[in-house]
Amino acid sequence: MVHLIAYITKLWIHNTEEIKMTEEIKDVNKKIDEAEAAVKKYASANTVISIGGYEFTPAKLMVAFTLVSSILGGLYGAFETYKDYQSMKKRIAEYVAPDLTEFDKRLAVVTENAQKSVEYTNNIKNDLKADIRRLEGVVDNVERSAKQTQREVQLDVVDVRKDLKQLNKEIDSKIQRALDNPLAK
Repeated sequence: MVHLIAYITKLWIHNTEEIKMTEEIKDVNKKIDEAEAAVKKYASANTVISIGGYEFTPAKLMVAFTLVSSILGGLYGAFETYKDYQSMKKRIAEYVAPDLTEFDKRLAVVTENAQKSVEYTNNIKNDLKADIRRLEGVVDNVERSAKQTQREVQLDVVDVRKDLKQLNKEIDSKIQRALDNPLAK
């Protein structure tokens, strides 16, 4: 018996679902017919739609919709820009400059060290200039002394040559006399 009741319930649910589906199909068909009628009514070039006492064609409605949406988009963009401006204005007003005293102290130390380095470099440069001038003076003195010594040596060489020539002449003359002397034989 329980099986029979279950089977009958099953059949009854199945039939009820078919009835519901048929009604839904009828509702869908009715809605499609309504949509087609609206398309015929509003998609015609001669269609005039009355809104608030004004008459519009579909083309005018599209232009009006485009204009209204552009204006609304522009207003939204202006609002967002203004909101960003206000936010940035608030941030700027609340801005607190960072504490740079430690950086300034380090910069002062670096500047001081750089000045000391420049002074030290200038002192070294001046000392080197003085040393170079002193060395130039020494080199000039050595060159003068060397030239003077060279002149003296050249004069001495000339005198020695003269003396050697004189001595050679005297020796030659003594040798010649000794050879010419018959007694020396």
